[in-house]
Amino acid sequence: MGVINTTPDSFSDGGTLFRGDHLDPELAIERARDMVDAGAAILDIGGESTRPGAAPVSAQQEMDRVLPLVERITAELDVVISIDTSSPQLMTEAAARGAGLINDVRALQREGALEAARDTGLPVCLMHMQGEPDTMQAAPTYANVVDEVGAFLEARVAACEAIGIPRERLLLDPGFGFGKTVAHNLSLLEGLPRLAAAGLPLLVGLSRKSLIGKLINREVDERVPASLALAVLAVERGAAIVRTHDVAPTWDALAMCAALRSLQGND
Repeated sequence: MGVINTTPDSFSDGGTLFRGDHLDPELAIERARDMVDAGAAILDIGGESTRPGAAPVSAQQEMDRVLPLVERITAELDVVISIDTSSPQLMTEAAARGAGLINDVRALQREGALEAARDTGLPVCLMHMQGEPDTMQAAPTYANVVDEVGAFLEARVAACEAIGIPRERLLLDPGFGFGKTVAHNLSLLEGLPRLAAAGLPLLVGLSRKSLIGKLINREVDERVPASLALAVLAVERGAAIVRTHDVAPTWDALAMCAALRSLQGND
């Protein structure tokens, strides 16, 4: 899953797709095309920054950023479009324009989100986040992070099923970096097999995350090697989808995982 941020304040690219205050559609579609050519099966498009300390944006502003790019990608590229949003309005509008997945960092907890997601008929990724982006890294606390994240996701799966979203349409994301310390993130990575035991596909996003900087003192643009290591470790522990800013090297790294799994399968 390649990441395309239509936000001017993304932690990973600092708004490199913008010309002044406006998203450059040609730069954005070029980024999308490059990711697909490099092996991305899914493009995750977001119009609200969820970096630590990020301020919320209006639903209209989010739609204005995201929907034109969804329309262009649908028309020009053969790839699944994931919409990184908590907005019921954007879920509905993006689905009507060809999106194939809803990826919600708030796990459909906003008013109307459960109903909107159900009515689109799309698969949904439910993510764990302690708090909100503007406060989540203030003082994250858990008695047992794996148990608590697992219990939260189980409860959100139950809420989805209760409103009519079948289990087969659900994916889970433990939310690395969303209200977690470095120790919490490492515990979650180690505990991924326990979360995978729920039987639903796991999506992980460890690409360029701050835990890398805190562990080995690397700036955002220096975190690719560590991101690749984390991607491989996550897949070995049960992750089904890897969300990344660096598609080409991640594809190469995961191709090696796939080769080993193929050999093991033949045994």
